[in-house]
Amino acid sequence: MNKVFEIITAKILEALDKGVVPWHKPWKGSDHPRNLISGNKYSGINVWLLLGSAIVSGYGSPYWLTFNQCKNLGGNVRKGEKSSVVVFWKSTHVKTISKEDPDTGEVVEENVTVPVLRYYRVFNIEQCEGIEKPKDDSVVIENFNPIDRAESIINDMPNKPKIDHVLARAFYSPSEDRVNLPQKESFYSEEEYYSTAFHELAHSTGHKSRLDRFNSTSFQGNGYSEEELVAEMTAAFLTAESNIDTPEVLQNSVSYLDSWRKKISDDPKLIVYASGKAQKAANYILNIVNNS
Repeated sequence: MNKVFEIITAKILEALDKGVVPWHKPWKGSDHPRNLISGNKYSGINVWLLLGSAIVSGYGSPYWLTFNQCKNLGGNVRKGEKSSVVVFWKSTHVKTISKEDPDTGEVVEENVTVPVLRYYRVFNIEQCEGIEKPKDDSVVIENFNPIDRAESIINDMPNKPKIDHVLARAFYSPSEDRVNLPQKESFYSEEEYYSTAFHELAHSTGHKSRLDRFNSTSFQGNGYSEEELVAEMTAAFLTAESNIDTPEVLQNSVSYLDSWRKKISDDPKLIVYASGKAQKAANYILNIVNNS
């Protein structure tokens, strides 16, 4: 196994030295927000307001509608669901003012209107019941084909955290000791799904019930950057162990590592340092005892 670490670390360092392409998210998230009834896309600040709500709450659908639109379709908003805000400008009559014509000196009256910011509330279709949903265009893989070695690594991990596929984002929650991954079919490839799963499982090894790697700075500032480096290095090692370290997956890992490395240091040795902790994390997931 040590040989694998050496080979992958060397590949990453070599790619970093040559320059890397920008990192891309390996799964398809929410598309451009649009109204379910009209089909019109939201614009301006509303795009970011609704995308922000979708990311925070994990909505995978780009479709939104008002409470009344939902009701008119014969559906209802689930109890306890919170709405999101859409804003718009509306011209409102304010007053009539007197204005002197600069050429004639004549005083004329003029109606003045000013735009006023208004808002209304919408719900994502995933917050509603009793509505026929449009065809899921977030599906990328029609038939997900499990990769046996990668599956066995995940299934055989000792003291494994809970793994959910509920929200449309990937994260590890230390307080809940839980990993969430987007639905498998929303990834661009099976290899990228497992690489993402390995990244989040790597974070879970820092839990006090495992390697006890976390401290007060693990998820803030430079400490967070280092933890991300460790997680992505671990993912790179485990994809190699699974024989799924394709050029696309490796390149994406390299570019992700580079984006974090630049935040704290331009020293490539940082990757080597992180790889030591990553080796311990990978060994834990693989149930290899020598974690010294």
